[in-house]
Amino acid sequence: MKACAGDWVEVLSKEDILRTLDKNGRLDELPFMPQMFKYCGQRFRVYRRAYKTCDTVSGHYAGRRLQDGYHLNLRCDGQAYGGCQAGCLLFWKGAWLKPVDGPAQVQYVPKRVHSPSAEAASPPRCTESDVLGATKRHGAGGDAKYSCQATELLNYTKPLSWWDARQYVDSYRSGNRTLPEIARGFLYLFYYYGTLAFSDRWGHPARWLYNRIQAITGGIPFPRLRGTIPVGQPTPRRDLGLRPGDLVRVKSYEEILATLDVKLSNRGLSFDAELVPFCGKVFRVSTCVERFVDEKTGKLRRMNTPAVILEGVSCKALYSGQRMFCPRSIHLWWREIWLERASVEARPKVTLSSIQAGASATAEHVHPT
Repeated sequence: MKACAGDWVEVLSKEDILRTLDKNGRLDELPFMPQMFKYCGQRFRVYRRAYKTCDTVSGHYAGRRLQDGYHLNLRCDGQAYGGCQAGCLLFWKGAWLKPVDGPAQVQYVPKRVHSPSAEAASPPRCTESDVLGATKRHGAGGDAKYSCQATELLNYTKPLSWWDARQYVDSYRSGNRTLPEIARGFLYLFYYYGTLAFSDRWGHPARWLYNRIQAITGGIPFPRLRGTIPVGQPTPRRDLGLRPGDLVRVKSYEEILATLDVKLSNRGLSFDAELVPFCGKVFRVSTCVERFVDEKTGKLRRMNTPAVILEGVSCKALYSGQRMFCPRSIHLWWREIWLERASVEARPKVTLSSIQAGASATAEHVHPT
C-alpha cells in the first residue's frame, strides 16, 4: 500500500492481521500491540507516513529509516504495559491497512477460504494470545520487562544519515510537510551553522541578531540557549497540584531557563529546543505522567515527581539537526515549575522581546542533536 498524509485507510480484520504476524506478533520485527486490535475494521485518515523516525533507545537521538510505515494519530493506551502513560504514537504497517475512498463505515466481511484442505495447509502463525504474551517477560529477579514498538525500535528500523537527501524529498512527497515548513527548517540550520550561532566564542552576535529579527517578525526566539544553574547545584521545584483538564500557561522562555542547569535539565528532566515554540501559550493538561516504560530497559519506571503532558503539544522536529521533520510526534513532557495556572480568558504572553539578553554569557547555546 502507498498512501500519503490525509488519505483514508481501513484497518484490516483481526484475522487478516494475524495472518501477517510471526509467532511473536511481529511483521518485519515491528510488534503489533494488543490495543491495536480494537481499531480493526475502522477507518482513519493517515496522519503521517512513517518513512523515518527517531532513535529514542540508544541515546543518540539520530534518524532511523522504516519501510512501509504509517501513523494514524492513534496512541498507545498503556494497558498492556503496566499502565505506561507515555502515550506513544502507534506505528502501522501498510500490510495491516487498505486504502478506501472516505470515512463511511461498511460492514467488514472477512475473506474466507472455502477449501478445508487449503485452510488446514495455512493455519495462522499467530494468535491474539501470542500478541498479548509477547508484551512482557520476567527476568531472573522476577522483574517484568515489557516489549513494545518503542523498546524494539532499533530492530525494525535502520540507520538514516542526516545528509541522505531522500528523506527530505519524502517529507514533501508523503504530504507530511509543506514546502514552506521544509524551507524554514533548512533556513534555521543554515543560519545556525553558517553564522557560527552554535559557537560559544563567536556565536553571540548571531544569536542576538536572530532574536532581534524574530522579535520584529513575531517568530520563535533562538531555541538553543543554556540554563543558568551550575551543574551540581539543585534546580528549583514547584508543585501546582495539576490534574487532567486544568488550564495552564507555559512560562516564558526566559523564566524557564532560570530553572535549568547548564545542561538544560531540571531534576533529571531535559528541556529540549522543541519545547520553545510553546512558551507563553495556553493549553489544557492531558496527562500527569507517574509511570512509563523505559525504552532502553523495558522496565516500568515511576516518576519521583510527575511530569505533565499538554493537549495538542508534541515534538515537531523543527530544530533537531539529525532528526529534522521526524513524523513521530512524541509527547513533550513538562515540569510544573515551567507552567502556571491560567484562566479561560488567558491569552499567550509575548515573550520574544524579553529574551534579547538570552544569548549572553548567562545563557549560552546548546548544539542541536
